[in-house]
Amino acid sequence: MPSYDIISLNDFIIRRQKDFPYARGELSSLLHHIGTAAKMVNAKIRKAGLVEILGRSGGENPQGEEQQKLDRYADEVFIDALKASGECCGVASEENQNEVIFTEELSRRGKYVVCMDPLDGSSNIDVNVSVGSIFSIYRRVSEREAEAGLEDFLQEGIRQVAAGYVIYGSSTMLVYTTGNGVNGFTLDPTIGEFCLSHPNIRTPLAGRIYSVNEGNYIKFPDGVKRYIKYCQENDPASGRPYISRYIGSLVSDVHRNLLTGGIFLYPPSISYPSGKLRLVYECNPVSFIIEQAGGLATDGMRRIMAIPPESLHQRSPFYCGSTEMVKQLIGLCC
Repeated sequence: MPSYDIISLNDFIIRRQKDFPYARGELSSLLHHIGTAAKMVNAKIRKAGLVEILGRSGGENPQGEEQQKLDRYADEVFIDALKASGECCGVASEENQNEVIFTEELSRRGKYVVCMDPLDGSSNIDVNVSVGSIFSIYRRVSEREAEAGLEDFLQEGIRQVAAGYVIYGSSTMLVYTTGNGVNGFTLDPTIGEFCLSHPNIRTPLAGRIYSVNEGNYIKFPDGVKRYIKYCQENDPASGRPYISRYIGSLVSDVHRNLLTGGIFLYPPSISYPSGKLRLVYECNPVSFIIEQAGGLATDGMRRIMAIPPESLHQRSPFYCGSTEMVKQLIGLCC
């Protein structure tokens, strides 16, 4: 049996219901179902290499990227769990061109919509590198008597009521915020519960890690090139050169920098002039977490969560992390 004081995810969620006077347990129920879906995805990932779940599915997502088998599985698991909650009336997912609207009587009157990347970094699965799931929750703006519509999903990030990610690594962690700080929960396999392990996460004001795909350096804007060179310069007084760490999974890179201090960069490039990461279900939820932990998130010019989305799969440049490092980046880029 565990030898620590156990506060499960469900216990913690119930205790924090008072943070939402407009909610009557619906958001708590929705977060519970997200946690359940994460356990199911985790169980499947732990069997990678033992059963036929690795490799490509043969299909593509709406951005033309090859889908992995686990992409499809995770998408179905999360959608089924959200539908079963009865509190969610629709889902926007990286794996679907259009929003998925729930028309069943149980769900169509739900108060919330969810935007998600069900399996971030899935190309890493075949080589046993950490991957994750990202989610964002909004209160619907459409009438509850009607079916959810696109306007429910195209809300600015500042209107999120909750956001989080799950990282499937050496241990499985769920990190989330409801706008009152950031808390992390580690899955204890002995009892099958997410247990509070990282209360009130605060990211350091500065760090020594920068995370960017330097293989694309030649394609980056000049300002980003200047910042990378700044990170590499030898200046012991300022702690430079910084350490380069890049996994290629948004959740994994952000999680490390959140805990230790650092900056994550995914700038525009010749290949992706508008950036590659998706605003609605990648940049916005991660930005909510980073800001709640004391960091900053920007597209280089604007606060990420203040950008009005125009489409579900809209892309954006993305820089986030420790406040002082992001400010230094902005100073060199703009």
